[in-house]
Amino acid sequence: MHPEVVSDKPGVCPICGMALEPMTASLDDAPNAELLDMRRRFVISLIFSIPLLLLGMSEMFWMHALSMKPWLAWMELALATPVVLWCGWPFFVRAAASIVSRHLNMFTLIGMGTGAAYLYSVAATLFPNAFPASFRSMGVLPLYYEPAAVIITLVLLGQVLELRARDKTSGAIRELLGLAPKSARVANDDGSEEDVDVAMITPGMRIRVRPGERIAVDGVVVEGSGNVDESMLSGEAIPVAKSVDNKVSAGTVNTSGAFLIRAERVGADTLLAQIVRMVGEAQRSRAPIQHLADVVAAWFVPIVIAVAAITFAVWSVIGPQPRFAHALVNAVAVLIIACPCALGLATPMSVMVATGRGATAGILVKNAEALELLSRIDTLVIDKTGTLTEGKPKVVAVEVGDELLNMVAAIERASEHPLANAIVAAATETKTATDVETIAGQGIRGKVDGHVIVIGNAAFIGNVQSFEEKANQHRANGATVVFVSIDGNPAGFIAIADPIKSTTADALRQLREKGIAITMLTGDARPTADAVARQLGIENVEAEVLPAAKESVVRNLQQSGKRVAMAGDGVNDAPALARANVGIAMGTGTDVAIESAHLTLIHGDLRGIVRARNLSEAMMRNIKQNLFFAFLYNILGVPIAAGVLYPFFGLLLSPMIASAAMTFSSVTVIGNALRLRRVSL
Repeated sequence: MHPEVVSDKPGVCPICGMALEPMTASLDDAPNAELLDMRRRFVISLIFSIPLLLLGMSEMFWMHALSMKPWLAWMELALATPVVLWCGWPFFVRAAASIVSRHLNMFTLIGMGTGAAYLYSVAATLFPNAFPASFRSMGVLPLYYEPAAVIITLVLLGQVLELRARDKTSGAIRELLGLAPKSARVANDDGSEEDVDVAMITPGMRIRVRPGERIAVDGVVVEGSGNVDESMLSGEAIPVAKSVDNKVSAGTVNTSGAFLIRAERVGADTLLAQIVRMVGEAQRSRAPIQHLADVVAAWFVPIVIAVAAITFAVWSVIGPQPRFAHALVNAVAVLIIACPCALGLATPMSVMVATGRGATAGILVKNAEALELLSRIDTLVIDKTGTLTEGKPKVVAVEVGDELLNMVAAIERASEHPLANAIVAAATETKTATDVETIAGQGIRGKVDGHVIVIGNAAFIGNVQSFEEKANQHRANGATVVFVSIDGNPAGFIAIADPIKSTTADALRQLREKGIAITMLTGDARPTADAVARQLGIENVEAEVLPAAKESVVRNLQQSGKRVAMAGDGVNDAPALARANVGIAMGTGTDVAIESAHLTLIHGDLRGIVRARNLSEAMMRNIKQNLFFAFLYNILGVPIAAGVLYPFFGLLLSPMIASAAMTFSSVTVIGNALRLRRVSL
């Protein structure tokens, strides 16, 4: 709950008293030691508390039996002492620590309430004659072993339920870790293959992936092909076809086919390991709304202690006989029912569950603050290349015929031009080129199968008027056109463009429906940017923008009062991603962009922003519901426990009922938070 508290060993948070969460998870993690301990203490306390509860079922019978058989008090002392002093010992330790550190919390109230009830009862048992007659009822001193023991038992039950819920959310991380196989089949240079431990794999090794196997490391396919189930990363159930030069990720499953990959990222550097690390960091981070709960708790506990003291004083002076007994019981009830367990759980439980849910939907949340802020974003700035578009130029139109395209590709293999790879990828046959010559700023020429092939701009090729009309149509859609001639005769053109992702238009439509204004940001030329914006219906376009200027655009929007999210994938987007209220990186982009962003969409699908926004809204609703339950419970419970209804209805709240209500409120908050695991995104 307080991530600023860091320890080199397991222990208790000095601020809230809760157990510290491990910073990293692993499959070798032992069972939750605190859960086992609290469960053991709960079972033992339950065994001893049931007889105490039976003895206290009837107050009239209890008082009569106690007056007739004083040894019953010693029996209750024997039953209550193990519960209070051993089963409840962790609560007293935490209560004492809270007083020493001046961070009063729920354990302060529990320790004071049960401690007062138990110590008074022990004194009444050992030294009954030291108490005045005004303390007695029917001539007998009332004892409160039963409330003290039952309260400890109920608080232990609440702790067990909470720790189990936390263990379930941590289980999401362990499930992710479990997706990585323990071994992989390495293909050696001599042609032999052997199974080795994944920890022994280093970048550059070649790994055989057979049908049905999980991929052990992040890498690139160098031979063969297959269909890979990437649902654990993207949430999409349809397998993705993989062939040579395609990237694959650790933990995904090869559903069919067989291929060889070259390891690129291994161990802690894999995307899966990064997911685990980011989910863990997000679950330990704090949402801004948590500060509200912290401020309330900081004032609430001292106020409750003051109310309990006033309650004790008022009942001691004007309460019915036995005044001291009524004063003690009501003061203890105030301390117990005001225990801010639910208040302390309201935000962290929702954050933990929400970030785990996001990971299963392909949304990695680096910190909870970003997830909260996303629900209030009103402007989304999106980089064009690699975010709105696929980021890889492709041939979108060929006006030269397949045979000539293959010849052009043979020459382009020797070119360093950024569009050359797109032409090579479009070829259907591999040919060999000779006498290749590049003319800077104009084009390239060479010989293939005895023909002279020239590729370049209109001025370099010459006499391309017959192709200009069609070429201009492609230019209007943002494509780059290169003309081709064979043996000195213009033969047509090839149009190359960075295609818009198939999911982009639908994602932008959904974002607009949520009232989010879209601004496209790109370093591309204005005509290309306008063409993409026109196809996607984007009105606000910032083109020909340098990396430093991208950050300025985001800052200017913020200064105008906008709450800005920035989505991008490149190194040049990093400053703007860091500047934005919420930076969103494409998982298909650069590591620098991912490190600079607050959220990462694993597969770069912009619909992930819609899902992230839905998750943010669901989390905030859930937190507000939890805070409402917690505040309402305390606002109603404390006055009743103090006895405000007694003059009108003769109604008093037993400390045991107060403890049961406190436990129920915590269970309500936990159960409400766990609903986020099933929220539809």
